[in-house]
Parts: sequence; structure tokens; C-alpha cells
Amino acid sequence: MRIFDPHIHMTSRTTDDYEAMYAAGVRALVEPAFWLGQPRSNVGSFVDYFDSLLGWEPFRAAQFGIEHFCTIGLNPKEANDPRCVEVLDLLPRFLAKDRVVAVGELGYDSMTKEEDEAFSRQLELALEHDLPVLVHTPHRDKAAGTRRTLDVIKEAGVPAERVIIDHLNEMTVAMVRDAGCWAAFSVYPDTKMDEHRMVRILQEHGLERMLVNSAADWGRSDPLKTLKTGRAMLEAGFSDDDVDRVLWLNPVEFYAQSGRLTLEDESIETGASATFQGSSVLRGARDN
Repeated sequence: MRIFDPHIHMTSRTTDDYEAMYAAGVRALVEPAFWLGQPRSNVGSFVDYFDSLLGWEPFRAAQFGIEHFCTIGLNPKEANDPRCVEVLDLLPRFLAKDRVVAVGELGYDSMTKEEDEAFSRQLELALEHDLPVLVHTPHRDKAAGTRRTLDVIKEAGVPAERVIIDHLNEMTVAMVRDAGCWAAFSVYPDTKMDEHRMVRILQEHGLERMLVNSAADWGRSDPLKTLKTGRAMLEAGFSDDDVDRVLWLNPVEFYAQSGRLTLEDESIETGASATFQGSSVLRGARDN
């Protein structure tokens, strides 16, 4: 089973997670920019974070045989913080980078005026940079938030096939698919979506434009939920090709629209002596 996790926050994970993910079949991933839990107090915090998504984290992933890409954006929760909004002016600098395969996560948290403004502005940036879009739907009032999200995307003129609407559930999947967007599901241990519910959704709605991710972050989460979903699909009667469609071919097809999805890139140094700006993932002496 080969796996491309299209949404996972590896900054929050350990090297043990990378090792376990590789053993499970994960060979590529996309890490969206997101809220770190601790509120940021200035724009410089974003700059350092974005730099890490483009430098240190791809290096760290490569040491375990995994290709790392990212999305860059101002997440909806922090769009409400006036200390953070200035980062919108800096986004073009990062959206031009090779490993940035979409703008995101953007969208809604509480559906405020401030979120509206940040959402619309970042959709404009996506069009300007010819990049796909990864959208976060609110945890509260999800159906209303998803409808509003689809309206804003249509008004902005972003083609539906270049948009992922994430954190969906049984109530919202049909409207997203009817709109022509990609439907994504974050599979968690005990909230949002689990692998068995995910299988039922795939049975009902099919495999086209469907994405499954672990979204594993600093909260209680599991970076192997993609593998567990694949196993649940097989147990439910899906074929190996069906699993490959959902866990590999679909995310590759979506993010390839960026023109920047270069798999099997050997430009990052790996091995016992490899370092990134003098830092290594290893501790202590190692023989080459």
C-alpha cells in the first residue's frame, strides 16, 4: 500500500512518527500551514514557521524516505487576530517557492468579517500565483460554513476542480461534490471522522475527487489513520486499486495542478552525515 497523506502537520510530530509512517507505506505528504495552538504575537513568527516548512521539515522528512510539500496561508483562526493579518502582505514571497503546492489552510473558523476578508484576499492570491486551494471548514455550524465557503469560492472565480474542501462529514460531502470541488476528510481517533465512517462515505459517494488524510497535529491524533482507512476499505470489499486511487492517485492528481509536485526528488541530502544548515536529525556520532 502506497500512501500520500494530503494534509498532515508534521511540525507537531516526532521522528518516530516519520519512521512509522514510512513503514506503513507513506512516501509523500503535504503539510498545510496552520495554527500552532499558542497564539502568535507578531508576523515574524509566521516568517520563521513558513521558512521551516520550506527548509527544515522537507529535510527531516527526507531522512526517512518521505517527500515533503506544503501549503502556505493565513489560517482562519488567526485571521481574527490583528497582530497576524499583516502576514497577508508577505504571502506572495512564500507562494513563489517550489515546494508550495497550494494556498492554505484558509477559510472559516467562526465566520467573522475578518475571516471573510482574509479568505477572499487569499483566493485572489491563489489565482495570481496559479495555485490550487486548501480550505478549512469550521468545526461549528459546519453545514452553514461549508455553504458559505462554496459561495465565496464561486464568487472569487476559482475553478472548483482546483479546490479542496477539508474536514468534511456526512452532512457536507454531497454539497461539496455537487459543486465540483475535491472532498477531503480528516480521520481522527475519536473526533470528526473515523475510518469506518469514512468507508461508508466512500461506498455511498464513490472515489472520484475524494481525499483521506490524518491531519495529525499537536492534539490527540494518529499519523497512521491513512493506513487504517486503507485497511478498512479492503475489509469492506474495496480492491487494492480502489485503495491506491484514494490514498495515492487522488492526492497526486490534485496537487499536480500546482506544477510543482516533483516526486522522487533527490536534491535533499540524506544519510548519516546529512545536515540542514548545520543541524542533523541524529544525536551523537554515527558511522556512515
